[in-house]
Amino acid sequence: MQEIELSQLQEIAQVIKDKYDFDFSNYAMSSFRRRIQRLIEVYKYSSLDILKEQLETGNDKFFQDFLSEITVNVTEMFRDPSFWKELKESIFPNIFMHERPIDIWHAGCSSGEEVYSMTILLEEMGKLDQVNIVASDVDMAIIQKAKDGMYPIKNMELNQKNYELFEGDFSLDKYYQVEGNKAVMNSDLVKNVNWQVHDLVKGEVFQTFDLILCRNVMIYFNQNLQNEVLKKFHESLHKFSYLVVGSKESLIWCEISNKFITVSNEEKIYKKIRD
Repeated sequence: MQEIELSQLQEIAQVIKDKYDFDFSNYAMSSFRRRIQRLIEVYKYSSLDILKEQLETGNDKFFQDFLSEITVNVTEMFRDPSFWKELKESIFPNIFMHERPIDIWHAGCSSGEEVYSMTILLEEMGKLDQVNIVASDVDMAIIQKAKDGMYPIKNMELNQKNYELFEGDFSLDKYYQVEGNKAVMNSDLVKNVNWQVHDLVKGEVFQTFDLILCRNVMIYFNQNLQNEVLKKFHESLHKFSYLVVGSKESLIWCEISNKFITVSNEEKIYKKIRD
């Protein structure tokens, strides 16, 4: 099919806002276009108009399926192993100097691989019981998948390689059981995880954290929305606490950049120094 025009994307975004109170207007349009085109192919629609008509019905079940397709994130455990080593060796020793429970927020946690990586790291440090984790995503279905902690067994080979590069203490299969073609993660790993449906675009600041991870999420937002989300993250951090973004993301250009220092440019770790 022909490439979707910007005006057509804006029409789709307006329908979604009117019918479902969900705002895509500040998403990066190049990414939004690619995902809409992919969705039309998946659903075998002959035109964009058919998708628009489906959205106009106000069917919440259809919209949840649509949202799952549009916001899908490919992820893996211990993605970027050098980041997890940096976290273990440099960042957490500073965070755990506080003699109080520690709060971590995985913003845009997708299907949960990052959360399980975090809890495995904390378990191996002997610190899991000292940490409360909020894991949030805009998509209710993907949050349920994360809570279930069931992943295709074929994915575990790459996850194991990442874990080895991170230099984990054991073997990754210590933390899951094989059931059929699925790896079922140990539920004790996430006993202190509060799974939440939360919209970074419209959601309010709800707590103050020692560490916020929002990796490879904001690349789908335009610069204006990135700026607003980063301001929320700043507000959601204790002073001298840490924010992590994705490898292709940065804080250098944003309004609140002078309120952070760069701890690791390579791993995109920043520390809040000003309220």
